[in-house]
Amino acid sequence: MYEMKIRILTAGKIKKKYLQDGVAEYQKRLGKYCRLEIVEVADERTPDGASAAEEDQIKMIEGERLLRCIRETDYVIALAIDGTALDSVEFSEKIEKLGVQGESSLVFVIGGSLGLSGEVLRRADFRLSFSKMTFPHQMMRLILLEQIYRGFRIMRGEPYHK
Repeated sequence: MYEMKIRILTAGKIKKKYLQDGVAEYQKRLGKYCRLEIVEVADERTPDGASAAEEDQIKMIEGERLLRCIRETDYVIALAIDGTALDSVEFSEKIEKLGVQGESSLVFVIGGSLGLSGEVLRRADFRLSFSKMTFPHQMMRLILLEQIYRGFRIMRGEPYHK
C-alpha cells in the first residue's frame, strides 16, 4: 500500500496537557499507517466584545499564515461546520479513494477559535464537518487524529472498538 503523507495544519498550540497526551498517543499509533506531521501557526487573541470586522481581520491574519503552509500539490480538507458530514466508514473510504487517485499529500486545516477565513475555505478541495456543533479548536485536533486512525483501521479491515 502507498505511504500517505498527512499534515494537520492548525492555528494555535494545544495548551492542556490531557489534550497534548491524547494527540501524542494518536501520533504514535498513526506512525504505522502514514507519515504524519502537525504544523501549528500562531493564532491571534480575540478581544472580548470584538466586532464582526475585528473577527474577520483576525481570521484573515490566521488564514494568511495557514495558506503559506499549503503547497500547490496538497489536497486540502478544511474542517468547517458547513462542510459535508461523513460517518467513520465514509471518511475512511474518502481517504482511501484519494490515495488510489494519487493524492498522496493530504492537509487537514483546523482554524482558530473563530474558524477559517474565506480564503482558506476557497483553497480547500473538500470541506469536512464533524458536526453542526462547535468544538474547541484544540480538542478538534484530537478528535480528527482519532478519526484518521479509525479510518486507517477500517481501510485495512483491522478491528477497532465501536
